[in-house]
Amino acid sequence: MSTELNELVELTRLTDEEQLREMERKYCSWGDTVHYLEPPKFFERAEGNYLYDPEGTRYLDLQMWYSAASFGYGNPRLNQALKDQVDKLPQLACQYLHREKVELAAEIGRLNESKFGLQGRVHFNVGGSQAIEDSLKIVRNATGKNLVFAFMGGYHGRTLAASAITSSYRYRRRYGHFSDRAHFVPFPYCFRCPYGKKREDCGLYCVDQFAKNFETEYNSFYDPKTGETEFSAFYVEAIQGTGGYVIPPPEYFPALKKVLDEHKILLVDDEIQMGFYRAGKFWAIENFGIEPDIIVFGKALTNGLNPLSGLWAREELIGPEKFPPGSTHSTFSSNTLGTAVALEAVRMMEEENYEEITRRKGAYFLTQIRELQRRYPKVIGDTDGMGMALRIEICQEDGFTPDRELTDRMFAEGMKGDLDARGSRMGLVLDIGGYYKNVLTLAPCFDMTEDEIDLAVELIEQLIRRCAPERL
Repeated sequence: MSTELNELVELTRLTDEEQLREMERKYCSWGDTVHYLEPPKFFERAEGNYLYDPEGTRYLDLQMWYSAASFGYGNPRLNQALKDQVDKLPQLACQYLHREKVELAAEIGRLNESKFGLQGRVHFNVGGSQAIEDSLKIVRNATGKNLVFAFMGGYHGRTLAASAITSSYRYRRRYGHFSDRAHFVPFPYCFRCPYGKKREDCGLYCVDQFAKNFETEYNSFYDPKTGETEFSAFYVEAIQGTGGYVIPPPEYFPALKKVLDEHKILLVDDEIQMGFYRAGKFWAIENFGIEPDIIVFGKALTNGLNPLSGLWAREELIGPEKFPPGSTHSTFSSNTLGTAVALEAVRMMEEENYEEITRRKGAYFLTQIRELQRRYPKVIGDTDGMGMALRIEICQEDGFTPDRELTDRMFAEGMKGDLDARGSRMGLVLDIGGYYKNVLTLAPCFDMTEDEIDLAVELIEQLIRRCAPERL
């Protein structure tokens, strides 16, 4: 019997899901995904805050597709905008214009003008990494320089150029030498201060250390005779996403911006994960009272319904005389389906007070997880949050040493779908981040009720009690 026939006979003995797993093992590249579980989990339906597996078990989702579905799975208003556009103008080459692209760009441009007092333009692409690439082109074109600063713990994507400014070596190691790799600067991760300081009396030591790079030419960055530096921009996340939802002190970015302005270094604000009210403001950087030169965005712009990303840049960086037509291009960059959904999402954000909603619900959630920290100090070392971006750092019994093993166990336990949800079975979808992969990063749906927040905390507590009974 041939090998192919043997495989066919064997497949007929398996259930439908087992057949799919066998095909996935043989035909799917694993390079485009992450296998956190073995075997990976299948889901069949999504609605509101919940995912449903093939058996119909509900899973309360606390990461909402890495913050892409902030307005809930299957949001009726945004779904309808997509359906309407499919029937009206489903496809159009980007060399032509359509109403939704122009109106969306105007909405974001006017909003930023009102927030920052700066005139600028909006430029679209498909994914977050591609928008980062476009921003790098704008920076290089405007400054004539190709070196940039970025943060340790920062994540900006996995295309080649985006990997070069993402701090994890793991994302670069397979692809040879990166000559334009960013110079990485410690982030103000106060719970694990890289300088061993205490937040309450450090005097922003980390900013002082960065500023010292420009004190003398022999620190390699600066020529005091001309006042020039070879660095063009600093790529920041106001709140680190993949790095573990690390929130800096409120005075950090104003102090950093002062140093950058002195040396004519642009500030590029990556809002791909934190934009659109995730951190309590339309842009997370607004929480820190500074004006960026470029903002890069994506994810929740379309609630995850159709890929669309983009950037906003100050007029002097992106005006047609500086960045002319064809400077960068993608076939699907301002696709009609994505711009239609995004326009409806932005209008929805203007109509609802999401700043109040996310701040109120986030504060309630943070109070609850801090109570968990108080009750389980041998499990939880740190909690923090801003808006609906919250973190739970899982540590060993000393309350500080990272405990990745326990974090992984809690994640896997939540995916079993057998937690007690007030008399019914439920699963819990978590996301793991952080420098040591020991942080539960919570990005819940904005429509989550206080009762559902209570339930989420109850389920997290069950995971602690199941996975670390010896520490209770």
